[in-house]
Amino acid sequence: QVQLVESGGGLVQRGGSLRLSCAASGSIFSIYAMGWYRQAPGKQRELVASITSGGATIYEDSVKGRFTISRDNTKKTVSLQMNSLKPEDTAVYYCNRATPGPWVYWGQGTQVTVSS
Repeated sequence: QVQLVESGGGLVQRGGSLRLSCAASGSIFSIYAMGWYRQAPGKQRELVASITSGGATIYEDSVKGRFTISRDNTKKTVSLQMNSLKPEDTAVYYCNRATPGPWVYWGQGTQVTVSS
């Protein structure tokens, strides 16, 4: 069973930056595409960035050019560098498998709040 622990969230002003990290346990981590999801209050959870085991990335349109996802298969970590943050980026951010879809287990997430 994979366990996921997210960290790095916080409160920042519009235009600021944050770097989120996700530590995963379990030997199967490296074979899957991983992603960062977010859930804003009253909204469904959405996938905003994903990265394959080989490093190919895909971004949701609203974060393209501002967010960068990366991974270290040796350390079993996935990171999300977020720049030029906007108030609409405010959400709880989670990491999980991207393909073929998230695992049933979710970590606690990390809160990102962007003030205007």
